[in-house]
Amino acid sequence: MITIGIVDDHSLIISGLGHMLSDQPDCPVVFTASNGKQLMIELERQLPDVLLLDIELPDSNGIELCTAVLEKYPALPIIALTNHDEVVYVRKMMRSGAKGYLLKGTDKQNLLNAIHAVYEGRQFLDRPIEQLILQQAISGKRASAAIKLTKRESEILTLIANEYSNQEIADKLFLSVRTVESHRHSLNQKLNIKNSAGLVKEAYLRGLI
Repeated sequence: MITIGIVDDHSLIISGLGHMLSDQPDCPVVFTASNGKQLMIELERQLPDVLLLDIELPDSNGIELCTAVLEKYPALPIIALTNHDEVVYVRKMMRSGAKGYLLKGTDKQNLLNAIHAVYEGRQFLDRPIEQLILQQAISGKRASAAIKLTKRESEILTLIANEYSNQEIADKLFLSVRTVESHRHSLNQKLNIKNSAGLVKEAYLRGLI
């Protein structure tokens, strides 16, 4: 039996994963969490055999959370579960200690393959991610060369370049400040930048704004 923990802030994702595993008595879901704080509480109560971890959470990001979890529970196999198919995310998650990387559109058999692989001590990469890494290796392009921004990230990036504060961006786009901060963090991760000045400069260099 391989017990599973799931961390995702979208109830539909948790429901979908639960449905995929509902007929697998050897892979019971022992807890779900919607943020990093709740995850740490659940881990104190029961340590699963495998943890499925979203990269973007309301109170933290999966890359930093992965590191924090493994500092306390170094033997816990973690699979990143995300919509991000950029290699820069894959490398950061794997460097943070994750053993697997799955896209949220994965099917049931692929999910089960990933769970069993990391439980047995092997690494697992979703097939589209493997192909992307291979293509970049063949072409010799940098991992971060192809940056994909969502429509919302592009909007926020433009406002950042125009020196809008988080609160001003939130007011203009009718978002919460926390949501804006989450998008800014995502932009920093994608461009491998730590501050706003560097973010704007890199974005101009890449022709993103």
